[in-house]
Amino acid sequence: MKNIQSIISQMTLEEKAALCTGASAWTTTPVERLGVPEMIVSDGPHGVRRVPDVHAMMMESLPATCFPTASCLASTWDVELIHKMGEALAEECIALNVDVLLGPGANMKRSPLGGRNFEYFSEDPYLAGEMAASMINGIQSRGVGTSLKHYAANNQEFQRFSISAEIDERTLREIYLTAFEKAVKQAQPWTVMCSYNKVNGTFASEHHYLLTEILKNEWGFEGLVVSDWGAVRDRVAALKGGLDWEMPGPQERRVKAVVDAVNSGELDEAVLDESVRRILRIVFKAQETPKTGKFDIDAHHELARKIASEGMVLLKNNGILPLKGQQHIAVIGRSAETAHFQGGGSSHIHPTKVAMPYKELQARAENSELTYAEGYPSDNSFNQGMIDQAVGLAQSADVAILYIALPTFKESEGYDRPDLDLTDQQIALIKAVSKVQKHTVVVLNNGAPVAMSAWIDDVDAVLESWMMGQAGGAAVADVLFGRVNPSGKLAETFPLKLSDTPAHINWPGGAGEVHYGEGLFIGYRYYDAKEMPVLFPFGYGLSYTTFAYSNAKVSAKNFKDVDGLTVTVDVTNTGNVAGKETVQVYVHDQKSGLRRPEKELKGFAKVELKPGETKSVSIQLDFRSFAYYHPEYKQWITENGEFDILIAASAADIRESLTVTLESTLNLPCILDKESTIREWMADPRGSVVFGPFYQMMETESRKLFSGGGEDERYATDGAIGMDIMEMFSDMPLVSVLMFQQSSLPMPAEDIVAGFLAQVQAL
Repeated sequence: MKNIQSIISQMTLEEKAALCTGASAWTTTPVERLGVPEMIVSDGPHGVRRVPDVHAMMMESLPATCFPTASCLASTWDVELIHKMGEALAEECIALNVDVLLGPGANMKRSPLGGRNFEYFSEDPYLAGEMAASMINGIQSRGVGTSLKHYAANNQEFQRFSISAEIDERTLREIYLTAFEKAVKQAQPWTVMCSYNKVNGTFASEHHYLLTEILKNEWGFEGLVVSDWGAVRDRVAALKGGLDWEMPGPQERRVKAVVDAVNSGELDEAVLDESVRRILRIVFKAQETPKTGKFDIDAHHELARKIASEGMVLLKNNGILPLKGQQHIAVIGRSAETAHFQGGGSSHIHPTKVAMPYKELQARAENSELTYAEGYPSDNSFNQGMIDQAVGLAQSADVAILYIALPTFKESEGYDRPDLDLTDQQIALIKAVSKVQKHTVVVLNNGAPVAMSAWIDDVDAVLESWMMGQAGGAAVADVLFGRVNPSGKLAETFPLKLSDTPAHINWPGGAGEVHYGEGLFIGYRYYDAKEMPVLFPFGYGLSYTTFAYSNAKVSAKNFKDVDGLTVTVDVTNTGNVAGKETVQVYVHDQKSGLRRPEKELKGFAKVELKPGETKSVSIQLDFRSFAYYHPEYKQWITENGEFDILIAASAADIRESLTVTLESTLNLPCILDKESTIREWMADPRGSVVFGPFYQMMETESRKLFSGGGEDERYATDGAIGMDIMEMFSDMPLVSVLMFQQSSLPMPAEDIVAGFLAQVQAL
């Protein structure tokens, strides 16, 4: 790699400012006299959207493989498979002359209404982080860069360019930053893309705390931070915040603003130089991989097919699947003939080819007879004639397969979903067909949960096939006919109804703000806390076989947090066909200083088993598996105590439970002050030593004071004012409690507390 510092020393101020702004819609600004080439980036979390003209944004892109979208990818729970997809994406980037692919997206699915949810992995930060890191490692292993996005708290499309996500520090750290942190630390993406929105009042593009203090300094991110396209409001403020590269370009006025700011002293040139250094490092890194050659269209199509089949989730099956023998199959639904396999917006791919579901069914149906009815229109109109035609077809068939795709006018980048429902026509179609044909299978194409209560009890099977990519039509046929045993597990909860969802009363906000009032409790964390029934739980998915768990073990019953833990369990295929099972490990803290979710996913592994076969599965748990972020300590902490290790087939299907005892190795600083409550003083290890004796004396004196000075046993607990006075005092600041007893104290209450604090600091 070239001597970057030497190049920077030779650059003019104007060249530096220009380098920090794009030269076109998709390229960096070259500095030809110093041998600095341009770098080309392209949209594409699930495919390469490379446009022929780098100055154009919305023109049709060059043909590339359209892989399944992130909601399907996450449902594979297969990090090795996602790594292979990353390698394939890199091969296509090399063939299409792309240096950096803009993806993956690692934002949380706060609400199932989020219009861009199909581009994001999960409601759980651990799973999303593992998936993002694996894809990044796969892509970058071939010398192509990635752009982890959209950092941070980009969870809705409503006012996405300006809305301020109001989030408390602990929730931000534990839920909305964790996936990004895992991806950065485990994969070091070449770039991170900031989001459009504000976070706690500051634009993400200008957010020094997020971009510099956390991302670069705390997590050790070595790459460059790029803006989402059009996210920068104030270029100078963005540079100060840690935004290195603004897109798109050219932006002559932005360049001039940076030059003027340096000349006037408003912007330290050292800050600009640091952004230039980060950009040059990635530009030259990109040049190490020659962008020539071709990619194997057929091989990548087959990989897309495998990923789709692994990510599809069998939600219901009354024994009708897999389809068997000679029969008449009524195929209903326009998405059988017009495949719905990706979402709208910046991730829209021009596929190399598309497997049409109806044709793929025909190819596998052998001696079965297939007939087709469109069932529903492309728009939101209601057509009873289409329903009547479908009913007539279904009545004469042995089984009906309904292909139901959530249309783009209800789900796309750019706007949020208004509800969880299918269209009125689709709901009426399913109900009408299932009324005359008891053997009805529903195949869904959508990027996020849909409501099913109106019809699910009347159908025999439901297959969630997501936005399944260009080969998804073949993958659906493989699953329906049993050539592939479904193994997908949900990466998000399917609620019964919209009003059950965690963010419902705070969605989508207004007056420029959206309050994340549910805090830590999104997804299954919320449904656990509320003990609320759901349609399908997180981690759920059926198979054509069954699995038994046994012989659960941990590497130690008592362990130190820094040593972590190994969880082992035997899994047996107890059915008659080969299949894959995803073992999920959740952790439950029996007692903590701050409230924690009932359980949290901290590990998983997917295992393939032949009929009757048993394999031992081992899953590692580290320090962070048992820690939570404490906003007063401003760090991740562990606490001594017992934890339950829950080995599960889903969040609602715990198969084995083990209890372990953790020893915390942290030597935490004292955070007590005069406003700390008595309960907090007694809970602090050093505070209780210093304050404990005084507490005992205070308890005795308080009970006498508030019992009217009598010795009557009736006052021993309730006192003269009918309450347990010490319980009331427990959550009052110590200084306030002492104020009630000031007349009997030898010195002012503030001085007593100051003395206690001095003793604590001395321990």
